[in-house]
Amino acid sequence: MKKSLVTTVVLFLLQSIPLPVRRFVFSQLALFVYYLIPDRRLVALDNLHHAFPEKSMDELIKIAKGVYRNFGILLAEFAEIPRLNEKRVNRLMEIQGMENYYKARAKNKGVIMLTGHYGNWELMAAVFPVLLDSMTVLYRPFDNAMVENLVSWVRSSKGNRFISAKRALFAMMRCLGGKGTLGLLIDQNWARKESCFVQFFNRPACTSSGLAYLVLRTGAPVLPTFMTRQEDGRYLLQIGAELEIIDTGDMDSDIVANTQCYTSVIEGIIRQHPEQWFWIHQRWKTKPHQLRKAKN
Repeated sequence: MKKSLVTTVVLFLLQSIPLPVRRFVFSQLALFVYYLIPDRRLVALDNLHHAFPEKSMDELIKIAKGVYRNFGILLAEFAEIPRLNEKRVNRLMEIQGMENYYKARAKNKGVIMLTGHYGNWELMAAVFPVLLDSMTVLYRPFDNAMVENLVSWVRSSKGNRFISAKRALFAMMRCLGGKGTLGLLIDQNWARKESCFVQFFNRPACTSSGLAYLVLRTGAPVLPTFMTRQEDGRYLLQIGAELEIIDTGDMDSDIVANTQCYTSVIEGIIRQHPEQWFWIHQRWKTKPHQLRKAKN
């Protein structure tokens, strides 16, 4: 993708600000947005209230503010992606579980990295082509053309390939067929036919069934992969061991069972650091009766 003039100027201005200063400024701006836009704040607090009914309102507010700060830091660090190299990566994070990736890749079926909108998911994706292999990642394009150019150019600057989530099945199959690495985030609300309801924080959540379908069709190993921000500001990138495939021969039930497994893994990491997940998103927006109507 060709870098636009706007993208060039914006990146130059951001990169001219020292990263620690940029993190502080963006985290404070994000807190300002927390107070400025009550609708989104209420979405986050309502989601947190349902997920953690045992917590007090003060605790939930603290987590919600942490969510905004985390997203502000993510935006501040986004401009660092084009400048990533092995030295910078080692300075920014510690990596555990590389052996799990090499073991999965050796199966020659492609590799699927399971993750979510947690920690700094943008930086995590950019690390792979620097240290391991480039990835194919599904995403939802932005409506604004200038924002789309900026984000897409930065995301692909290290060699990753990004494809729209719409009609992406063929591209994903081709990636795995070519023994490539596929990155999938399945922690957002899904309103299309290719979905199923699974439990997420004890509530039915409409979730993409594409990952489970791919695994049952190809046998590609799935590795849970998350990057958690530590207290000192550095990250811990954890590449987990391959998840077991549930394959009883009943495709429909196996898709639901595997999707539940993947969703439970995501929930588990979020429970450890709830302030690092994107609670602002309306994860439970689609209701079971709405999906039944769409499928009829």
